[in-house]
Amino acid sequence: MDLSYGAEYADFREEVRTFIRENRDKQPKSGNMRGEDTLGWQQLLIDNGYAARTIPAAYGGHGAKPDILKSRIIAEEFSNEQINTGLGGQGISMLTPVLLEMGTEEQKQQFVGPTIRGEMVWCQGYSEPGAGSDLASLTTKAELDGDEWVINGQKIWTSTAHLADWIFCLVRSEPDAPKHQGISFLLFKMDTPGIEIRPLVDMTGNANFNEVFFTDVRVPKDQIVGNRGQGWQVANAILGFERGSLAPPDAAQARLNGVIRLMQEETINGERIIDNPVFRDRLMKIQGRVLAMKYNDMRLFSNRINKNQDTTLAGMIVKLQGTELRHELEGLAIDAMGEIGLSFHGNPYTRGNGSWQYQYMYFLGLIIGGGTSQIQKNIISERGLGMPKEPKVEAGNA
Repeated sequence: MDLSYGAEYADFREEVRTFIRENRDKQPKSGNMRGEDTLGWQQLLIDNGYAARTIPAAYGGHGAKPDILKSRIIAEEFSNEQINTGLGGQGISMLTPVLLEMGTEEQKQQFVGPTIRGEMVWCQGYSEPGAGSDLASLTTKAELDGDEWVINGQKIWTSTAHLADWIFCLVRSEPDAPKHQGISFLLFKMDTPGIEIRPLVDMTGNANFNEVFFTDVRVPKDQIVGNRGQGWQVANAILGFERGSLAPPDAAQARLNGVIRLMQEETINGERIIDNPVFRDRLMKIQGRVLAMKYNDMRLFSNRINKNQDTTLAGMIVKLQGTELRHELEGLAIDAMGEIGLSFHGNPYTRGNGSWQYQYMYFLGLIIGGGTSQIQKNIISERGLGMPKEPKVEAGNA
């Protein structure tokens, strides 16, 4: 049995390796998502087909045909060499594919190019204090006044709201319709008068989340995706991309490579951690799960080419498995460092600038954010496996 990719893909792999050798010094160093080095690197990746690879050139992408193996080769080589894979985030990973599928031509021309280039940063206005797991219960309202929507309400856990240029936001536009049918999906600028942003500090010590308040915010009537009152369909499409983007297997592979290097360097009583059977066993179990997630990702990607495949269940497990895997992976690195693993924030002995500790706490948050693991298990069991729905407890009997 020949499991090799073949000559065409061997040539492509060498092409990717050549790009890495010749351009690795151009990777962004500032860490600023709006820095010239970051935006320049993103454009270089797009030009060479290593970012926005299959997005049509008419909208600013590279315009390549979908190819599962080429995408896998890019991911493998960038991961092996620890190369920056370019910008992600809610605009690129979530909104852009939905606009390409459901947006108007004008919306695609206006938003896709600047978004994938990193020139336009987005945040997501979904959750509310009383509408988290039951998102369809949202109450932020939009009333049409001539050619403008007037928005009033509040959103919470809004990642990057303090950095964003635009927001894609769910609002209740049809108050008398059933809750899933009365929602619209609007796009508007974050500097629109009437928007107030209040940062929320999470366990990493950073304000990654925000509260956002809307008071008589006026938005042009045509800045709606899909039809009025049919935003729930758009929202569900976004949620599918969100859950797949929160813990991608390629990032897990890159972190796994980092754990392996760390375990080869750290020692206990003169013995390398990787030679310790207990730690090696933990590493191999995580390595197997990373491989499983990578092949599951290939299954999902293949569905874009072969539409006859049913990948519903494969898509449902990504968020649950991916976030819990990353939390466990980062935890292994912390344990491998021993007492140094407890260091954080400016400690001179901290490994990797504290990224292991930061990611450990960050992914503990993501096990909750974007739909808790408990909610994900209900979705998998009910919608994926056809099991009976969770019993509803009557009010007052809980």
